[in-house]
Amino acid sequence: MTPSSDYVSRIHKRYSLTLINPSSFYHSLIASVIIVLLLVITTNFQYLQDYNILFGLFGVIAVLLSTQYIDSRLIKHQEYSKAIHMSLFGNAIWLLVILVGLLSVTIFSKPETSLFYITEGMFLFASFRIGLLTTTLGTSLRKAWLICFIQPLAMFLVLIPQNMWVSTLADPETLVYGFTFLIIASAWSVLTDKAGRPGVKSTHKVIQAYLASIGGKNLSEVETMIAESSKPSNVSTSQIRFSSYDKETDFRLILPDIHPGPYHPVGGSNIPYLIYKKMNSSAMVLHSVSDHSLNLPSQQEVDNYLMSLVDSTVFQEGLSCTEPVVVQINKARVTGMLFGKISLLFLSLSPHGMEDLPSYIKKEIEQFSKNRKFERVMVVDCHNAMGREISKIDSEDMIKAAKSCLDSLIAKKHYQFVFGYANSDEMNLSTPDLGLGGLGVLCLKINEKKYFLAWADANNLENGVREHVVNHFSKNGYTLLEICTSDTHYTQTKVRTRMGYYQFGVLTKIQKIADWYLKLAKIAEKNMTPAKFEILEKESNVRIMGPTIIQNYSTALDKSMKISKGFMIGSFILFIISMI
Repeated sequence: MTPSSDYVSRIHKRYSLTLINPSSFYHSLIASVIIVLLLVITTNFQYLQDYNILFGLFGVIAVLLSTQYIDSRLIKHQEYSKAIHMSLFGNAIWLLVILVGLLSVTIFSKPETSLFYITEGMFLFASFRIGLLTTTLGTSLRKAWLICFIQPLAMFLVLIPQNMWVSTLADPETLVYGFTFLIIASAWSVLTDKAGRPGVKSTHKVIQAYLASIGGKNLSEVETMIAESSKPSNVSTSQIRFSSYDKETDFRLILPDIHPGPYHPVGGSNIPYLIYKKMNSSAMVLHSVSDHSLNLPSQQEVDNYLMSLVDSTVFQEGLSCTEPVVVQINKARVTGMLFGKISLLFLSLSPHGMEDLPSYIKKEIEQFSKNRKFERVMVVDCHNAMGREISKIDSEDMIKAAKSCLDSLIAKKHYQFVFGYANSDEMNLSTPDLGLGGLGVLCLKINEKKYFLAWADANNLENGVREHVVNHFSKNGYTLLEICTSDTHYTQTKVRTRMGYYQFGVLTKIQKIADWYLKLAKIAEKNMTPAKFEILEKESNVRIMGPTIIQNYSTALDKSMKISKGFMIGSFILFIISMI
């Protein structure tokens, strides 16, 4: 695994933590009300017994709802939903403490149920609020201390009869445990915020900027943060442009040496679709051998990059190409074609799948192509099946297959070709596992044989989709060479999966996908016209994220998690001691 991909995978593991909240604040609101009802009922029948339960129910619910609104006015960005989520988890902790207290009474045969557990639960609720307010909700530690008791204490004063306030809140044992938890929460907040230094000045600000951006409401914080750590670089974009002799019909295979990301909707997360639209929706934006270090960090850099493509230079042109060559070695499959002295290779492990191809594979293929006197080789990562980082054995097989394919292409005869293209823009496809660019199919007629290449503006394919579509084409007398995806990081809806995206085919039925592609293939076949090709090249000067920022963020999150685990273990031990 390359260092960059290793850091990305480690960051990716933390994504699931952002899915803890319910999908809607309405769910959190209803759940928090239910939890508080259980809290009042448990407290009344197990701890107070003769207290007016109706007063407690209505009073605590009223305090809950009013303090939730007050909280929303005191946090950064004044987001009501976040205040509701904080209330839900805080009250759940309080109820859990009360129930564990009851359990301890039974286990240790205590003579009576003590209000200590209710008060301790309130302090733990306040401690939890300190942690959440400082890490994700953007308040300072000082302000967190000032407002951490607003909801817990207000609810406590309604929940517990007035004549018990002093005796319960002034109990020395309660105060010692309570303030110990508050200090622990404060120390945890300080240490986790500094965990990423010197690379990351404030881990909490990174988390807050990320949470502000994922809804698309505030991108400036995270893009500014990323842009400050980005670096200028020259990135190349290669194109194979097919055009009819009268230039009325135009289509492009585009291979940008930038990587979609870092995540929707930040930076170049939707760059494949934007390139697609820039080329009048007549293009396939392929996935190069690249990783997240080649992300464009901001919308401004995306605009700069798109503008630069206008000045692409024609490197080579011609009227003929070779028939495709397919080489399979174990799991590795390479499909190649030759346009003049420019070779085009498609690399895939489907149906076994893999993460982004590492750069050393591309470098070795490029060196081999130079030795074989090719002027250039365009290496495409088909990105068409889910899997882990490519293994050493599979990478060696992939390199061998690529070299064999190039050797075969040298001896291949060139033929004039005819091309046709169709996209799904008129099909009005709408599915969460497909990006805005939809689907596309290219048809190439070479030496009286028709070959098809399919594309999806998607973040990878569900395993087996490619093979099913290939078989479907074969049954209908068509030859489908490959399906490629753009690896877009755009998502139509908030994705609540561990990976943070839906691969194409995980939601859409595979047979429906096969039917869509076959329909487009027939349209592309009807649109065929004699053509010429042009190889276009462009070096764009843009700022890219680079590997350092990814490493810094990954290190900061890893250290924060280690610190958090240590504090959680210590807090749990202290809590058990308090129960005993």
